[in-house]
Amino acid sequence: MAGLIITHTKIWTGNPARPYAEAVATDGDMIVAAGSNREVVQYRSTGAEVIKSPGALVIPGFIDSHIHLLQGGFALSGVQLKDALTKEDFIRRIRDFAGQMKPGEWMLEGYWDHENWGGELPARQWIDEFTRDIPLFLHRSDGHMALANTAALRLSGLIHQVPDVEGGAIERDAEGLPTGIFKDAAMDLIAEHIKPYSTEQQLTALENASSYLAANGVTSVHHMGSIADIELFRTAMETGRLKTRIYATVPIRENEAMLKTAGDFKALKCSTWLKPGGVKLFADGSLGAHTAAFFKSYLDTPDESGLLMYTDREMFERILTADRSGLQVIIHAIGDRANHQVLNLYERVMKTNPPRDRRFRIEHAQHLLSADIPRFGELGIIASMQPWHMMDDGRWAEKVIGRERIANTHAWRSLIDSGASLVFGSDWFVAPPKPLEGIFAAVTRQTLDGKCPESWVPNEKITVEEALKAYTIHAARASFDEQIKGSIEPGKLADFVVLDRDILNIPEEEILNTQVVKTVIGGVPYLSF
Repeated sequence: MAGLIITHTKIWTGNPARPYAEAVATDGDMIVAAGSNREVVQYRSTGAEVIKSPGALVIPGFIDSHIHLLQGGFALSGVQLKDALTKEDFIRRIRDFAGQMKPGEWMLEGYWDHENWGGELPARQWIDEFTRDIPLFLHRSDGHMALANTAALRLSGLIHQVPDVEGGAIERDAEGLPTGIFKDAAMDLIAEHIKPYSTEQQLTALENASSYLAANGVTSVHHMGSIADIELFRTAMETGRLKTRIYATVPIRENEAMLKTAGDFKALKCSTWLKPGGVKLFADGSLGAHTAAFFKSYLDTPDESGLLMYTDREMFERILTADRSGLQVIIHAIGDRANHQVLNLYERVMKTNPPRDRRFRIEHAQHLLSADIPRFGELGIIASMQPWHMMDDGRWAEKVIGRERIANTHAWRSLIDSGASLVFGSDWFVAPPKPLEGIFAAVTRQTLDGKCPESWVPNEKITVEEALKAYTIHAARASFDEQIKGSIEPGKLADFVVLDRDILNIPEEEILNTQVVKTVIGGVPYLSF
């Protein structure tokens, strides 16, 4: 019998056999019925909570397919620079935040975007005056570039002689000294000197992140992190502090450790809350840092075309080994050259290793060659993409890569039409973990600055239902979880969200005004508003 029943509402189930229902009933953490009011009311038992929600829309819990959970949690309490729109505002926010800190305490996170004020990169001289005793290492919004102040350089031994780093870049002034900007692998020169957060700080950040996600209807995530993160999540789960379902991935260098951890969790039978399974590596950097790898140069820096992190041989061996171990391989690729490299190597590995249900993924897949778009469907490669990035990049991307390459940017319509499996996420901390904003981006392709009211690359728009599938049932499949989540049907986990309006039947511009009324995880209303 049911413990929770939601009736007299509209339910988009995500189940193609029965796309809509009027009511849903749960027993414990499972869905026991989804159908008409008459069908579901028979599951009512004494003490059951019954909620009538006329005018609302109930959907499966959103699954964020690409997230950095702990960094997102820490970002909530760090200096807020994402929406600093001018150089002066950027400086003021750092100055004010530094005034609340203790000498010697590191200022971290930040996630600034220099495109907000025209593209000038910040420098340590901007903020040294009021951070003399505060070492600072603040990331750009994409996580592929960071600003260090002089105090941080001094602690890291990088004031004078600073070596070049393979797979990274360091901005230097006319005298050859670092300006404070470190890109990709070069960021490790600073990061290795930062004291790690304590376990309790990390658990608090995790709890804050979970509450924030639930407020936005997110019940499950695909976390891009490390073995150490998985151990922290295990601690949270065992102490009742884990409130978000997690599919965990680790860097490919932790391949062997992941195999051991995955085996441990299989034995513990706790996969509904925490499941390790993927290994991740980077093919290139980011568009904003000019480290995304393209075949042609950047227009504003003609001597640059981005960075490939590995040779074909190096990446092939890494993919081959991880795939042979039975782990899912997940590769970050943004530029057209990086995506082409990954598709080629995935195809080679498929021909080399025995056939299996491997579900290779490319994370971001932002800029593609026309000839590479149908290869996603042909090879069965999952395109794991983030709609919010389109709203952000659309403000300035054309000036750095040109109109020709823009034609195949964030190519959602083309990918779906070619038979690809498209899944959506946020890349939080990089972008807000707000699926409703992602759906708005996917169906309107408007940009954050409001300068493309008729859509940026409009032929790549998709429907609301296609976007919902990318956040639910398709996202569940991307982590091999389509049998237990991603749709509202009997036998699946009771994770769903109540919205205050039917986003399938309202004007597109109203999607941004839609509110999450209730988030249910495991049959329990985790958050109600």
